[in-house]
Amino acid sequence: MPAEDPIPSNALEEEEEDYMNMVIAEPTHPREKETYTQRRLRKERAAEARGRVKSKAEQSADEAAAREAALAKSLFTDLGTAPTNKGLAMMAKMGFKPGVALGSKDNAGARAEPITISMKEDRGGIGLDSEKKRKFREEIEKEGKRVKAEEGEYRERLRKEREEARLESQVGAAMRVAERLYGEEEENAVGTGTDGGLTKRKISTKPLKQINVLLRGLVRKREEKERNRRMRYDLQQSLSRLPTYDDPDEDRDDRKALGKDHIQHTLVEDLEEEDPELDDFNALDPADRLEKLVRYLREEHNYCFWCKYTYQDKEMEGCPGLTEEEHD
Repeated sequence: MPAEDPIPSNALEEEEEDYMNMVIAEPTHPREKETYTQRRLRKERAAEARGRVKSKAEQSADEAAAREAALAKSLFTDLGTAPTNKGLAMMAKMGFKPGVALGSKDNAGARAEPITISMKEDRGGIGLDSEKKRKFREEIEKEGKRVKAEEGEYRERLRKEREEARLESQVGAAMRVAERLYGEEEENAVGTGTDGGLTKRKISTKPLKQINVLLRGLVRKREEKERNRRMRYDLQQSLSRLPTYDDPDEDRDDRKALGKDHIQHTLVEDLEEEDPELDDFNALDPADRLEKLVRYLREEHNYCFWCKYTYQDKEMEGCPGLTEEEHD
């Protein structure tokens, strides 16, 4: 038998080496911790060394520029040489020339240039743009009609408000004329002077419900204003004197203001009462109230509100008519 080769001594040493007692040498320089900025700069330098990869935005911009350049290039530029476009080459063999329409010579209105390409970048359907334009046009027309309608309604409302204000002023003027004529008749009936003092006194001292409803609103408004004035005066005076104080030198107005006049109590009670007849009259349209006042002046006083004249008899000869339009 052949003799076995002896095992080298260094191999025995390797097998008998104790790995648990191995000593790992510490690095001479400790590793520095890399920050986020340093890592980003390192990656950018590595990318530049390999050749920088363009971003998606840059790639899209390059593609759009290349597409626009290709679409802007005319198909007829390479017609003099060997055409690269197969369709153009077939048309050239059949006698097509740039600037001339296809077909016979009589077809003068035919297209001389190919249909341009329109790139569609969104995901909408083919007819979506026309549908959007149609809806937009309808909305514009609808908005225009609404604005015109609102403008017309505003003008009509403004016209009605002005007409009502004009009629209200005429109603007030007719009431004042009726009150003046009523006062003149009262003066003639009792034989007093013409100083006008009795007119207000006769109407204001009467109970409101005994006054004609056509004049009652004017009288009531004046009496309410007078009552408010006296109440303010009474409040001011009550701060300096007792209500039971009786001064023989007080004039009549002061006595009314302090509530010592029987007429003042009567007026206050009269104003606080409800007046359904006056409420119904005030609820009428200004035109209806004015018509009633004009008829009252004509029938009771032979006075035409539009002529501003008192006639001698009820025939009122020379007056054009009852309405304002007849006097235009």
